[in-house]
Amino acid sequence: MNRVILIGYMGSGKTTLGKALSQKLGLSFFDLDWFIENRFCQTISRLFSERGEEGFRKLEKEMLHEVAEFENVVISAGGGTPCFFDNMDYMNRQAETVYLKASPEVLFRHLRPGKRKRPLLANKSDEEMMDFIIRSLKEREPFYSQAKYTLDTSLLENHQQIEESIHQLRKLLNL
Repeated sequence: MNRVILIGYMGSGKTTLGKALSQKLGLSFFDLDWFIENRFCQTISRLFSERGEEGFRKLEKEMLHEVAEFENVVISAGGGTPCFFDNMDYMNRQAETVYLKASPEVLFRHLRPGKRKRPLLANKSDEEMMDFIIRSLKEREPFYSQAKYTLDTSLLENHQQIEESIHQLRKLLNL
């Protein structure tokens, strides 16, 4: 039975690498945010605004516990998932966890084009967004660093770099 959970800041490549890894290994792929959206027929942004962050995080924890029971899966957790409740300990007990680590500059470059879709970034200027990324990454790092493995995802700009990252990830996980 294989169960891999990818964690890291938004824009670190969790969905991109999760999909590619699951295809290479013949496993199912679940993006926790998509799973939540499909279950509740609402966007994360809407759930966030209706329930507030605390309400959303409780819902997210419940859905994490559901999806992390699946077998032969690669799961992309939301960027904040590891930072609430006992989620990080739970994920480490349930699966091989990998922190996809990227610099604030790389994250900014990845997030800027789609920031309107992300509730925590939507109304920020570029400068505010960069400050937010740096500050929240610093707050989240103690949680992210509890993952069993860490993979630098600073280079995910083209197909070749994605393939190389998948190769490194498989080597790291011995898969």
